[in-house]
Amino acid sequence: MTTPEHRPGRSGGWAGRRRLRIALAAAVSFAVAGTAAPAVATQPDGKTGQPPVPSLSWSDCQGGFECADAQVPLDYRDPQGRTITLAVIRKKAPDQAKKKGTLFLQPGGPGNSGVDFVRGNYAGLPAAVRDSFDVFGYDVRGVGRSSQVECWDDQTYTQAITAAKGVPGPDAYEPAVRQAAAFAQACQDKAGELLPYVGTEYVARDIDLLRQALGEDQLTYYGRSFGSYIGTVYAALFPDRVRALVLDGAYDPERYANRPYAYDRSQYLALDGAMSRFLDWCAADQATCGFGDGDPRGAFEKLKADLDAGPVPTANGGQANGYTLVYRLLFNINAGKVIWPSLGAALHKAQQRDNTSFLLRPPSAASYDFLNPNVVVECVDRDYPRNPHLLKWKVTSFAKAAPLLGPPLAYGPPLYDHQHATTCAQWPAEKPSRYDGSFRAEGSAPILVLGTTGDPDTPYRDAVALSRQLDNGRLLTFEAEGHTAFGRSVCATDAVTGYLVDLKVPARGTTCADETQPPTVTPKVAPPGTTLGELRHGVSDRLERLGDMR
Repeated sequence: MTTPEHRPGRSGGWAGRRRLRIALAAAVSFAVAGTAAPAVATQPDGKTGQPPVPSLSWSDCQGGFECADAQVPLDYRDPQGRTITLAVIRKKAPDQAKKKGTLFLQPGGPGNSGVDFVRGNYAGLPAAVRDSFDVFGYDVRGVGRSSQVECWDDQTYTQAITAAKGVPGPDAYEPAVRQAAAFAQACQDKAGELLPYVGTEYVARDIDLLRQALGEDQLTYYGRSFGSYIGTVYAALFPDRVRALVLDGAYDPERYANRPYAYDRSQYLALDGAMSRFLDWCAADQATCGFGDGDPRGAFEKLKADLDAGPVPTANGGQANGYTLVYRLLFNINAGKVIWPSLGAALHKAQQRDNTSFLLRPPSAASYDFLNPNVVVECVDRDYPRNPHLLKWKVTSFAKAAPLLGPPLAYGPPLYDHQHATTCAQWPAEKPSRYDGSFRAEGSAPILVLGTTGDPDTPYRDAVALSRQLDNGRLLTFEAEGHTAFGRSVCATDAVTGYLVDLKVPARGTTCADETQPPTVTPKVAPPGTTLGELRHGVSDRLERLGDMR
């Protein structure tokens, strides 16, 4: 889930990496001209031929990894037509004679680099996984080295975020809608030729071509957060090609794709619920938390307003306000209870206007590389009704239902999941790559679904719903705070390892409850280079980078 510190989508490198920037003629909907919704095109029907399997020419790319480019159809309705180049990476199992196949790793997002995810987390995978599989990843279409999509540049994003507020005023809705319309139009102007084709059905079809290119009869796959939705769509399209799928921090696919307002509401409530539980802990353990002076909730509300009224200058010449604080909390809260003391200390620093607080770091340039496709992919994947009155009612209701973090997210610029409705309800492009169901995956091998009860990003109810929608789903519950389970729970990690390696499906009703609890003293910031293996012991990724994560 970590967004890379470097910016692969904006540099040279492997052949064929370029942005597609040919604009298509279209208008932004009701905020501009009240146009009708674009039609959703039909999907491939098998009558126009099968797409060619990519030929992968591997070359060394340091650290024992091999990299290659894969050519896949831009539009699967024309499988023999134009192509798009995907950047792929693998690290081979040490003993090829003993390996069981290839494990696909898919990070969250949308917007995170699968290439960097594999490179950054390979060493932390359980030894049994590394010994059993070549570990493979890639940047999905529109992300990173695979034709990175860009709507707003760094300067435009920075201006929008600097102007946003942690405590929006009563007239914040209409400006948010206009800003979202400007973002949607910028997407059309700068990446219009690519927009229709970045949806998850086409991503899943890419995976199946890559599976064949690697010589695998069936797919072995671990996907976390949004990666769980990609895996779900793959299973729905190709159920007989599933060997083992782990869907961690799972989405309810039906609500995500076809009932997006219902899905959004549950995300707002889950995030505010996590923040509320953290503040309750602060109130109960003031000595360890160090924030709030007996009233953490009141102190938090005051801090947002104070930072809006007097932003804190940052080391790089920018400024941090109440919105900066909310943005950082949105991602940092994902680490679970282990980070709570550090959040308390960082909030206390913010009260003191100390810009070394990691909650007062404005989004980085790498964040924008993540956020652009995060908005674009979800607008292609999801079917928001194009009704301005419904949009206003829903967005304002989300802000009221989640008072701690909801208002700045509801009325902020187009950034992350919670802020997509205002943009996606005005989306100008067609959506041939959108998948709308069914999500049953009838006849598949057992599929392991992981859900965390206190997940602030993908609510636990989503994992329950997915396990019930799948024809052969099996739910493992992690009773904990934080986002996803693998790597944060020894119990869950061992269960996933046994399933991937030996196809041992956990018993029905399996529950893990081994989340690392807050220490009795405030911990130091986690060291650089922390990996999944260290996450098993309750350590998060570098705290100063958590705000660049999904």
